[in-house]
Amino acid sequence: MEEFRNDAYENAKIYKEKTKRWHDKQILRRDFEPGQQVLLFNSRPRLFPGKLKSQWSGPFTVKTVYPHGAIELKCNNGQTFKVNGQRVKHYFGSEVRHMDNIPLGEPK
Repeated sequence: MEEFRNDAYENAKIYKEKTKRWHDKQILRRDFEPGQQVLLFNSRPRLFPGKLKSQWSGPFTVKTVYPHGAIELKCNNGQTFKVNGQRVKHYFGSEVRHMDNIPLGEPK
């Protein structure tokens, strides 16, 4: 009976190690600097969220980057707050790419 318990313990340990390695691979390392523009993931559940509404709000300005991933953000109105660095992503602006119009003639 003790052998089965030891085998189960070892199997559980191996499973937890594999799961931790997989989880750590999924975490994206993002480096932020003060002054950068970022978007904040809004995870607050809503009653009627809207199917196509974006879950990202912002842009916000990075004020301070703390060790271990905490980031202090500044709103447009000057208010500051701290968030987890995993909840923000880089904001590259609302660059709208203009496409050239190609006039199409009548097919021959």
